[in-house]
Amino acid sequence: MKRLWEFKETRFATGKMPRLCAVLALLLAAGCSLCTADVGTFTPCLQFFYRSWPPKGLTGTPICQRFINKYRFATLYSRPRRSPWFSAYLYTVPAGKRPSSSWKFEPQLAYPGGDGNMEQFPPGPLDQNIVESQAVQPDYINSTYSRGHLNPSLHHMSHDTRSSTFTLTNVVPQKEGSNDGPWQLLEQSVNHTLATYCLGDAYVVTGIIPYRNDEHWLKNHRVAAPEYMWSAYCCPKYNQSLPKELTNTFPTYAAIGRNDPNSSEEIVPVDKTAKKQFRGYDVRKMSLATLEMYLKDRFNTVVSVFYEQCTGSDLTENT
Repeated sequence: MKRLWEFKETRFATGKMPRLCAVLALLLAAGCSLCTADVGTFTPCLQFFYRSWPPKGLTGTPICQRFINKYRFATLYSRPRRSPWFSAYLYTVPAGKRPSSSWKFEPQLAYPGGDGNMEQFPPGPLDQNIVESQAVQPDYINSTYSRGHLNPSLHHMSHDTRSSTFTLTNVVPQKEGSNDGPWQLLEQSVNHTLATYCLGDAYVVTGIIPYRNDEHWLKNHRVAAPEYMWSAYCCPKYNQSLPKELTNTFPTYAAIGRNDPNSSEEIVPVDKTAKKQFRGYDVRKMSLATLEMYLKDRFNTVVSVFYEQCTGSDLTENT
């Protein structure tokens, strides 16, 4: 039995059709295939992955995030959790002010064959298909979590791409102590490092680590909250005249951040001297190999974030 987001093959009987009609039918079919490909495969948006190679080891629903008829980034979405496993994107030096948070949803998660462009939530009561297929704004209202971007607006240049990050398929429940504290500082640090020293494309993947045993849910038991968040970048071409403190941060670097102050300190230690509102939400920077070790332990499978750990032949171009 096919899943809802898998689409039946459409066949056109063109034997008796005039040639012009046949061509139009084929063009229509091609247009539909582009739409249906936005959910269920990363094929249309492989440009957001190093060497067109999505991370391996995690399973979910691929989404090619499209806004105003242009692919902006990619997300691996968990339907049961109603939140993403990771989002992948190309970093560009930000410009302009942070867009207003006009929250959006993914129509094709709700309607097979729906338009591939993300849409703003409409006013008034929501269609039940949307409510059942993904997180909606009421899930976060009066909860103890904020909307935590995996792909942050800060890491993009164009206004439209920055606006596209405000979709709930790119958001996980994140404690404010993390979102407004150490995790925000990590995003700013990555922004400065890549803007200053990365000379070519910079590929970023940001994801979550679930609780080992019992899931933690928002108030209505619809959206699962992560225990940790993680992020890694791959910059194959970079300036090798790095300051001493950044010598181990290229071509890859990674980090894991706490999203629960009561978690053990096995993965990320707690800074007891941190301000009270940020205490227990520490971020630990680490190598890509160390990150993948922790991902393997929690997911009980090998997780590979970048093709050959971002050590391709283009590294010879570094200056």
